[in-house]
Amino acid sequence: MDLTQALPIAIHLETITVQEGTRQDFVFDVAGQIVKIGDTLYIRYKETATEDMEEVPVTIKILPDGSLQLIRAGEMRLRLKFTYKETNESQYKAPFGMLAFSTYTHDLHVSLTDKPIAGAIVLSYDLFMTDQKIGEYQLSLKFTA
Repeated sequence: MDLTQALPIAIHLETITVQEGTRQDFVFDVAGQIVKIGDTLYIRYKETATEDMEEVPVTIKILPDGSLQLIRAGEMRLRLKFTYKETNESQYKAPFGMLAFSTYTHDLHVSLTDKPIAGAIVLSYDLFMTDQKIGEYQLSLKFTA
């Protein structure tokens, strides 16, 4: 798959969050792009949770070692790393300073096809802040060129 130039893709994203016993489901259908730089695959799109919020640029990096990074840019910058069955330290840049987070990844599966260019990412993880569990998260992203 030659993805040295950014290729437009259609993305279907479903997320489930459980925080303090409350479950929220989100579904997005957005346009994005995919590009390969070196051995790393980048999926980029803009996410809007509600109509009155600004768009937040999101990048998902699929690394050659099988791990994943999720980067949300904007006023508050979040970079989370996911490695199957491992805990990863992360930081969140908020207007009032840096916060330390960690993730524990329960499930991580990436599948890609060449013809047509398409793929899917399934991710399930717990998010912690200073050893306190904030919530449980599930992400399912499917894309096609």
